Amino acid sequence: MIRYYQGDSESIAQLFTAAIHRSGRHHYTPEQLHAWAPLKIDLAYWHHRCELKRPFIYVHNSHTLGFIELDPDGHIDCHYVHPDHQRRGIGQALLRYAENVAHSMRIPRLFVEASKMARGLYERNGFSVLRNNNAMIRNVQLENYIMEKYL
Repeated sequence: MIRYYQGDSESIAQLFTAAIHRSGRHHYTPEQLHAWAPLKIDLAYWHHRCELKRPFIYVHNSHTLGFIELDPDGHIDCHYVHPDHQRRGIGQALLRYAENVAHSMRIPRLFVEASKMARGLYERNGFSVLRNNNAMIRNVQLENYIMEKYL
């Protein structure tokens, strides 16, 4: 696991877009997927976001396979694994790493707006659904789940 450094934003943006469009197609409509992750990637936005969020990145053989963002209040803002590498324990490893960081920072609770694809991973890792949520992204509604875990 490594911490974000300046040259990683493009690979993170590409991974994010691929994960949403390839993994989400069975759960969300094309309109929802395009609102969530436009195919025309805004690299300036992603560079700024990564500089601000400083995600933890799962790298193997110099390839970015996944990433997770942990905010100081315990919010997991993004947590994605490249679709070619899903179901191999990478998402689990990223989540465990974020939990360990949260423990060291004395963060008592993690919370996330989990997608339909991610809900099962979070439930298997001790998160509980607080409620269904309808997020608005670029004027398109997406259903997700507000989930939490006390550490």
